[in-house]
Amino acid sequence: MKQYAADTVRKQILSVLAAWGMAPERAEITAEVMVDTDLLGIDSHGISMLPMYQRLIDAGKLDTGAEMVIEREGASTAVVNGGHNLGHSTMVTAMQLATAKARETGVGVVTVKRSHHFGAAGYYARIAVDSGQIGLVTSTTPTKTVVPTRGSRPVLGTNPLAFAAPSANADEPFLLDMSTSTVAMNKVKVYDYLSKPLPAGWVLDGLAQPVTDSHAAYSQLREQQHGGLSPLGGTEALSSHKGYGLALMVQILAGALAGATFAPLREPSDPNDIGHFCLVIDPAFFGDREQFAASVSQIVDTLRAEPPASPDRPVLVPGDIERTVRAERLEGGIPLSDALVGQIRDICTHNEAPFHL
Repeated sequence: MKQYAADTVRKQILSVLAAWGMAPERAEITAEVMVDTDLLGIDSHGISMLPMYQRLIDAGKLDTGAEMVIEREGASTAVVNGGHNLGHSTMVTAMQLATAKARETGVGVVTVKRSHHFGAAGYYARIAVDSGQIGLVTSTTPTKTVVPTRGSRPVLGTNPLAFAAPSANADEPFLLDMSTSTVAMNKVKVYDYLSKPLPAGWVLDGLAQPVTDSHAAYSQLREQQHGGLSPLGGTEALSSHKGYGLALMVQILAGALAGATFAPLREPSDPNDIGHFCLVIDPAFFGDREQFAASVSQIVDTLRAEPPASPDRPVLVPGDIERTVRAERLEGGIPLSDALVGQIRDICTHNEAPFHL
């Protein structure tokens, strides 16, 4: 795959967002989140989302010109309406609001409804860390892709969650960013782009048998009729009920509490209405902020110092791999497949937007 400088990728995203009619300030934030996601190696949630966003616009399910509105607000809480626009800039605002409230009261909780895809959840959890606080973010997803334990058809979404905490080293916060399925749907999409076989257990058919052909698997996930992604754990014998339970927790926080729609109960013609949940905790209300950060560092440093089972594979903590990939891609560029670049070229042609890749 050819590699592209981050500034080139950002320029390309901005030109498409502008052609779609997104307000400049929102577009800048959206492009920043998408590029940062690609720099971290989360290729499934960055510029590769543009083709899907185009399909949503064509279907009338994405309003790139809408503005967010704060519908309700208290000392520690708020409710935000995203207006069915992309969720990136809405979530940045929501997390900034939650961090400000946590600074005043110790805890900030903000829910978002009528939102849309927002990229990688970890970006928003890191907003709390930048203020020396703890961040927890969860989100519903619009598609039914995950088969519940003992089920035969998709009911749940990948329902991601992210948790971040500051450490004594400001450049190395603890950052857990994960889906509650064994893998995210968009990761299957990346394998489909590359015509690469899937690991057995990522996707199951209606009889709970592995589907390893990436083209067949991604087609199956889009159809949402039978089988789907497995919950985190993969099989019941390997505790998939735990991933299933986490997915339901996310659905309750980001769906039921936020007032967003549960995907199986939504009609095909209805808006996607994705919900998000933001929780920020200020450690200063529970003790000394610097002592807390030092304690986090002690925890992660202790784990990193553990003797590995294999000398060439050291023990890591969440966030380590992404930091390494970011450094590599800032220097060498972001890899994009020819198939994806071709689709982006088509989007530019369709919208009369400049093509920069």
